[in-house]
Amino acid sequence: MKIAMISEHASPLATLGRADGGGQNVHVGALSRALAARGHHVVIYTRRDAPRLPDRVPICEGVVVEHVPAGPPSAVAKDDILPFVPDFAAYLGRRLAVDPPDVVHAHFWMSGLAALQATGTLTLPIVQTFHALGSVKRRFHGSDDPSPPQRVKVETLIGRRVAQVIASCPDEVRELRRMGIGYQQVTVIPCGVDLERFQPVEGSPPPRNGVRLLSIGRLVPRKGVDDVIRALAKVPGAVTLTVAGGSPSAELDSDAEVCRLRTLAARVGVAGRVRFLGQVRHDEVPALIRAADLVVCTPWYEPFGMVALEAMACGVPIVASAVGGLQDTVIPGVTGELVPPRSPDHLAYALRRLLADPVRMQGYRFAAVDRVRAAFSWERVGEATETVYARVAARTASTSVAAQVAS
Repeated sequence: MKIAMISEHASPLATLGRADGGGQNVHVGALSRALAARGHHVVIYTRRDAPRLPDRVPICEGVVVEHVPAGPPSAVAKDDILPFVPDFAAYLGRRLAVDPPDVVHAHFWMSGLAALQATGTLTLPIVQTFHALGSVKRRFHGSDDPSPPQRVKVETLIGRRVAQVIASCPDEVRELRRMGIGYQQVTVIPCGVDLERFQPVEGSPPPRNGVRLLSIGRLVPRKGVDDVIRALAKVPGAVTLTVAGGSPSAELDSDAEVCRLRTLAARVGVAGRVRFLGQVRHDEVPALIRAADLVVCTPWYEPFGMVALEAMACGVPIVASAVGGLQDTVIPGVTGELVPPRSPDHLAYALRRLLADPVRMQGYRFAAVDRVRAAFSWERVGEATETVYARVAARTASTSVAAQVAS
């Protein structure tokens, strides 16, 4: 099949770890590669955010990133991109009309809006992955939600008009149902993990001084790093926390979130036990995870939570918030621990209990690796997504034939 992958703000070529660079970027690139490995041809359409970017960039055989001129050729926060969606859609519509794909797969709500506008007169099936829902974000952020006010209404429209919605976990399905999007309209396919890159250390890990906790990901308040710092103050002994993500290391002193977290660490008495690495390249992440004794992932909410999968694939125990997709990824008492979100006391208790039980930690390592390999490879995700594509493409073709006969 020929697949048009739409990801208006999240390019697989982007640097990860900053405010708008995270799981969606990884997901789009890895899924596209998995589909190409199955013989399909993928063009990823993403907004041009720098003036000297090539028009098209091949990233592997069968996958090309195409930069769409929409808005200024510079970085724009994703919540400010909506005014440029009509230009994005107009460009996309011209490209799809000249070289129609078999299926269009939109990632994030503004990509879905652009896809609907671009395919208005074309008979093309659209598959939608939201990655995050505005209704959930608004529930947690309230009046501080920076999303455009029409986001929830547009997401509802997209969900009802596309051929199929791919949700990453059952929690998202329930949220979609509350929006009036029926179960028959939704297929659950989890995110995947690169099992060649994320692997456990062979043999026994080297001896270490103290215990190393790791928090890694976009450095924004909703990721809950402040809860980890507060919990650390209640975990005695030589336990340290490394925080990866945010601005490049040379710019950390001017990073507002780093400054906030440093102030908090000093206030609760753990400033000397917390280290901020700043932005980390994705190819450095596996080694960083394997150097940790425990990965802590405690967001307020999380559509899926790829960091947890990556830690599990590396054989590193995980303590995570019981929110979103993390509730399905982490099996409490088997592959890790789940704690209530925004609760440093519960987190501290879980950390103390787990760090005092090395036998349990070892059991989690083995079980986590087995679970990830059995259920979360990108090959499995690509195969399941291909099945959805084939189904909606066949349905669209049948509807088109019926319409022609009727006319």
